[in-house]
Amino acid sequence: MAKARATTVQRIRRQARDAVFLRVAGPDGPRNRARIHTTPGPRWFAPDRPVRRVHGDASMFVGGLAALLLQSLHPLAMAAVAAHSGYRGDPWGRLNRTSTFLAVTTFGTSADAEAAVALVREVHARVRGRTADGVPYRADDPELLTWVHLAEADCFLRAHQQYGRRPLDSAGCDAYLADTARVARALGADRPPENVRELALRMARYRPGLRPTAASRDTARFLLSEPPLPGAARLPYALLAAAAV
Repeated sequence: MAKARATTVQRIRRQARDAVFLRVAGPDGPRNRARIHTTPGPRWFAPDRPVRRVHGDASMFVGGLAALLLQSLHPLAMAAVAAHSGYRGDPWGRLNRTSTFLAVTTFGTSADAEAAVALVREVHARVRGRTADGVPYRADDPELLTWVHLAEADCFLRAHQQYGRRPLDSAGCDAYLADTARVARALGADRPPENVRELALRMARYRPGLRPTAASRDTARFLLSEPPLPGAARLPYALLAAAAV
């Protein structure tokens, strides 16, 4: 009986994981994953690098949601997302693009990683605007790019250490940040941290400028309470959301 229950739990977990993966990665997710992993050629990161362990773990679902919530507390970053990303009209499309970028730069060929970075930089160069208070912003601002990277690196690593199948030791955590710094520099971030100590110091420098806004509260409500999900995915998503906050 106990074995049967364990098998049932494993099956439910697998179904939940697959349901969330299909929503995040999109209908082409399995095909894209196969192409990214099997295309021959040199990679930015060797198979034993920590970034591959972290970004290949299911804990990324938790880390990704936490990163979106944390990023939204920067008023300029939130203004840019609200005005230009289309996260409400096409939230899964945005997540699909983000997850594909992470997969390509982590596991794909160097040529594909460079092309993905170039495309993102091209998009960022066109994003300009002003907040409701009249403060100008641009998506290719190194200060904003650095904040987005810090929030992602911090949340991805924390989620992995808390929920990941194989948490990293202290040296591995530093190595993970050194790996992700390579991608951040390619995107235009300013001196991304390469170890846990540097990450904590950089996060502390941004903290005084973080605050909730109407847009960030709307984002949190949308992500946590009103996600556009079919019934089968709502329970696993609720568990992810609870772990992310």
